[in-house]
Amino acid sequence: MLTAFIWGVAFVAQSVGMDYVGPFTFNAVRSFIGSIVLIPVIFLFKNREEEKKKEFKRKDLIIGGILCGVVLGISSALQQIGISMGTSSGKAGFITALYMVIVPFFGIFLKKKVTLKAWIAVALGVFGMYLLCITEGFNIEAGDFVIFLCSICFAVHILAVDTFSPKVDGVKMSCIQFFVSGVVNAVPMLIFENPEISAIISAWQPILYAGVMSCGVAYTLQIVAQKNTTPVVASLIMSLESVFAVLAGWLILGDVMSAREIMGCVFVFAGIILSQLPVKKLQ
Repeated sequence: MLTAFIWGVAFVAQSVGMDYVGPFTFNAVRSFIGSIVLIPVIFLFKNREEEKKKEFKRKDLIIGGILCGVVLGISSALQQIGISMGTSSGKAGFITALYMVIVPFFGIFLKKKVTLKAWIAVALGVFGMYLLCITEGFNIEAGDFVIFLCSICFAVHILAVDTFSPKVDGVKMSCIQFFVSGVVNAVPMLIFENPEISAIISAWQPILYAGVMSCGVAYTLQIVAQKNTTPVVASLIMSLESVFAVLAGWLILGDVMSAREIMGCVFVFAGIILSQLPVKKLQ
């Protein structure tokens, strides 16, 4: 939930940052910052982690970090492309949050058990996201399809983290994935954008927040937390980023929340609470 909160507030930082730099530049710089920030953390906890987790394989760490980094880089790039093609931020938030449905759907093929309670919680979450994000008509456009591809990639990222996080040091894998994600975004940055140091310096506050908090802290928390939860529950809780984004816009930017949006938040919270309720086993 702390991860979702940090991501939600990061939407405000991303909105402000786009006034100074292009989307690929923003993603590339913040990813590299996230990777750099984690380097001293790795050395700070080096001895303790090595003592506790001597069984970790370097191969799993490298493969997991590269795979998660590539998927994360593509996901963030697709999201920015879809928004630049005219998809509204609200619709983009809803379509992206469809990973709540895609994760358990993929889980079936990966032979991961999904309970009826989880499916009901997902349904509540999706309906809540619809009320929260879709305030006007829902017409399918080209940008929407790109955002849907982004949602699929985010679902793959959640499942990849679920696969590798129990096997590796979460901080080290997070550091690798951000460096790879930065490279993935740096390529289109150099091709399609003209990054200027002065513009990056002008946007230092939102970029620094997105790099340190959204990347360095939040994604690392995701990797650590997913060691002790299922992908379906993780996707539900992390979808709270859209709820926190609306709340942050209301508190920081002065946006107005409608009754429909408030009800959307209630349904999302209801789905998450349902997913956390223990199931009593019949004796």
